[in-house]
Amino acid sequence: MKLLLDENLPPRLADVLQSEFSGSIHVHSCGLGSADDEAIWEYARREGFTIVSKDSDFQERSVLCGSPPKVIWLRIPNSSTSEIAAWIRGALPVIQGFIADPDETLLVLNRR
Repeated sequence: MKLLLDENLPPRLADVLQSEFSGSIHVHSCGLGSADDEAIWEYARREGFTIVSKDSDFQERSVLCGSPPKVIWLRIPNSSTSEIAAWIRGALPVIQGFIADPDETLLVLNRR
């Protein structure tokens, strides 16, 4: 389960989540830090990543285009890297099920 973290998430988050999501990277680490959404989408599709973003743009693209790639839309307030990591880890079973389901394209995770 490789995640491609959008630029609106902390770059360090990819390192923090390696034990749960091996091979995950931040867009800055693959040269896509200032890239448009289309370039990020195509990279994720080609390389087998699930996009994780706090931005609704990828949610909209997911609805229009389907998958791959899959999109996880985080609906959370600004938080520290450790808070975001703990929240994602808490949703691990849901995320695993989403990624494994070939019919699902978008997962919306709301902070409760």
